[in-house]
Amino acid sequence: MFVTNHVLDERRSLDYSIYMSEEAPRNIVSRRNRPAKAPLSRDAIVSTALHILEEDGLSGLSLRRVATALDTGAASLYVYVANLDELHSLMLDQALGKVKLPKSSRFPWQGRLKALLLSYFHVLYERQGLAQLAMSTIASGPNSLRIWEMLLGLLKEGGVEDIRAAWGVDLLTLYVTAIAAEQSLRRESGQALRRVESALSAVSEEEFPLVFAFREALLSGEGDIRSEWALDVILDGIVGGQPPDRTLRNPSSDSKTRGG
Repeated sequence: MFVTNHVLDERRSLDYSIYMSEEAPRNIVSRRNRPAKAPLSRDAIVSTALHILEEDGLSGLSLRRVATALDTGAASLYVYVANLDELHSLMLDQALGKVKLPKSSRFPWQGRLKALLLSYFHVLYERQGLAQLAMSTIASGPNSLRIWEMLLGLLKEGGVEDIRAAWGVDLLTLYVTAIAAEQSLRRESGQALRRVESALSAVSEEEFPLVFAFREALLSGEGDIRSEWALDVILDGIVGGQPPDRTLRNPSSDSKTRGG
């Protein structure tokens, strides 16, 4: 019963070795039971943000939401993007990389221009929230610049004066963006057009005689007919309309002249 500490230590060591030999070998499992995170980068942030936009819409997008999806803190994102506005701009420009530019010059320039704008429309329309994002964001990355370059080139091919071509690009893209945003909201809510139809069907002829008379025409234009007509009207104005009044002065210069 009385043994030395040395003997006790040997006995414990022997008992432990017997116990380990009888037990099945254990698999050592890492506490980290998930794959290693991909390196954080601007492209990863933008791609993740676009995925969130498509899943949750524009209202569900935030830097914190993107950071959570990337398993990092929101502060880490500021190394790559200055703020949410810059992220929006980068997202829009990356998405516009799918716009198809006309490659053949065998067709008239007007047809190629409308084909480009139609591709631009479909890119905005087919991804949830993207058209709404485009309405409040100005993308200025390489994909946006190549679209501007092509539009300017096509307008110049049509003999459009420089200033009208520059302003015309803004007018054309703004119109297509607005149509994409309107149709996206109509698709997602399913209610916008029904409310208009209901209002027009109940309009008073005595109070609104012209609206009553034109109520069917106001809702007419199936498919792309109405949009193509609008583009033709805009193009006719850009090509054959009056050039901007060069006598118009910059308001800021006027205030300086007045001593403001």
